[in-house]
Amino acid sequence: MPDSSAASSTSGGLDRRIGVGDAVVIGLGAMLGAGIFASLGPAAHAAGSGLLAGLAVAGLVAYCNATSSARLAARYPSSGGTYVYGRERLGEFWGYLAGWSFVVGKSASCAAMALTVGVYAWPGHAHAVAVAAVVALTAVNYGGIRKSAWLTRTIVAMVLAVLAAVVVAACTSEQADTARLACTGDISVPGVLQAAGLLFFAFAGYARIATLGEEVRDPARTIPRAIPRALGITLAVYAAVAVATLTVLGPQRLGEVAAPLSELVRAAGREWLVPVVRVGAAIAALGSLLALILGVSRTTLAMARDRHLPGFLAAIHPRFAVPHRAEIAVGLAVAVAAAVTDLRAAIGFSSFGVLLYYAIANVSAWTLTAEENRPPRAIPVIGGIGCLALAFTLPPGSVIAGAALVACGAALYALRRGFPGSLVRRPTRTEPAGPN
Repeated sequence: MPDSSAASSTSGGLDRRIGVGDAVVIGLGAMLGAGIFASLGPAAHAAGSGLLAGLAVAGLVAYCNATSSARLAARYPSSGGTYVYGRERLGEFWGYLAGWSFVVGKSASCAAMALTVGVYAWPGHAHAVAVAAVVALTAVNYGGIRKSAWLTRTIVAMVLAVLAAVVVAACTSEQADTARLACTGDISVPGVLQAAGLLFFAFAGYARIATLGEEVRDPARTIPRAIPRALGITLAVYAAVAVATLTVLGPQRLGEVAAPLSELVRAAGREWLVPVVRVGAAIAALGSLLALILGVSRTTLAMARDRHLPGFLAAIHPRFAVPHRAEIAVGLAVAVAAAVTDLRAAIGFSSFGVLLYYAIANVSAWTLTAEENRPPRAIPVIGGIGCLALAFTLPPGSVIAGAALVACGAALYALRRGFPGSLVRRPTRTEPAGPN
């Protein structure tokens, strides 16, 4: 296997062009998306005055997942993320299950982000706008990873400016009241956990850096640095926005509105900011969609290389050094989903699959040895248990649909490979680059 610090691609591989700065930006682009514009309302409806507790739980689980993913990505700097980690640490079946959960779950996330663009940009034609957004960003990704990183950097800067304006509007409003942050008797453990699961949807982009491991320069150092930085920035931004929203709207009113940040600036007497927030939400969703398509296409590439998906998807473009067939296939699938699916259903469906994906990542991290730079033992334990707890406290419809999808994936694997033997860990096929 080539040295992990290689700055250029080997024959038939992807170019290692991403440094720490671009990796952080790609992670921010995946996390600072439409989730913060849309998830606060449903989370407040579930948790009431326990919204901030739900945010803290989501942040804790995300931190554990990010730490486990970073250590694994440094050990296995290849495209595919937990698909690769599960395969190498736990066995073929668990890697496949992680990849299946990720590709299908994140494809639903892509559809949700695309629909968010449509809802904010042109509500009367949301599905048409969503499809157009998918086609446009697939074309951007096709042109190469550096162009994608540049566009993501621009989007992140614009979204941060909009969120800063929202927070300032709340803090300077006469309607702001810190008493609304107090916890009352409406808090329950199930409510806080469900809120955390819904808010996790807004966090679940930090590992996009890991799924691009084959395109990162010196991944053993870059990835462990980039992931916690991106997560830390995102958590700070989300906490500031959540506190600002609660002080103006309060948990009850927040739980009743569909567009909480637009409602916040309207209640704060800043009507002129409403269109700015709408544009910001659309841009944020575009940033998330861009990064999501990147991650899904790279996992598709890895699974195609192992023949879990059609082998023709494993091709690398000779000029742009991107998995162009995988990107086109993902773009087509997401465009179809965006044309026919419902936004709320797509979010719930995605969350279940993504939480299962990270649960497998934490179990994989548990198997690392001290020589392999394993995380503290508590990290994968808290992360794994937390992922499963949040997954099964999601709305029942999301749990049923997600479990059915996972069962279908397992059944397909059994038909293709033979189920009993696949649960046994097989020997590692290639020697990964160790931590430097």
